[in-house]
Amino acid sequence: MLEITALLCLIGALILLYFLCRIDMRERLLPNELVLAFAALGVVFHVCTLFHYLTIAQMGLGALIGGGILYVIRAAALRFYDEDALGLGDVKLLAAAGIWLGPYYILIALTIGAFMGILHGLGLALYYWRVSKVRPELLSMSLPAGPGFAAGILITAAIKFSALPGLLL
Repeated sequence: MLEITALLCLIGALILLYFLCRIDMRERLLPNELVLAFAALGVVFHVCTLFHYLTIAQMGLGALIGGGILYVIRAAALRFYDEDALGLGDVKLLAAAGIWLGPYYILIALTIGAFMGILHGLGLALYYWRVSKVRPELLSMSLPAGPGFAAGILITAAIKFSALPGLLL
């Protein structure tokens, strides 16, 4: 029974990340309810796997590192540029992902997510350039960070939980 619940948690997390990306792209917002549900599924997942992947302390440390790093980046950008470079939803999303991934893998997810965000921005800039025939101003472009971070979370989770099928069976 625990195996099925763990698998359902993973499926639920994938669905939530999909909807978080769609909402962030459309409204530039990551709803607290969905981010909290993502975090809660992470806790339930680790309980159902009997803390095989992470201890409670590692889950907490992962959340602290994931949310903490983005919060510091957000605060520094606000101080230097007088505008929000990242929303608090992105901070909360990486804190929730830290519950899933732990202190080591959240750093990998953050790095991959930032890189995916850069690729997303470059792809969007090339699209605008092609459609409008006007070279986009890359320094003033604005796009949601959630989809890039979600991609980083998914890629990292695929690596971290690659042995899960054997554990569940």
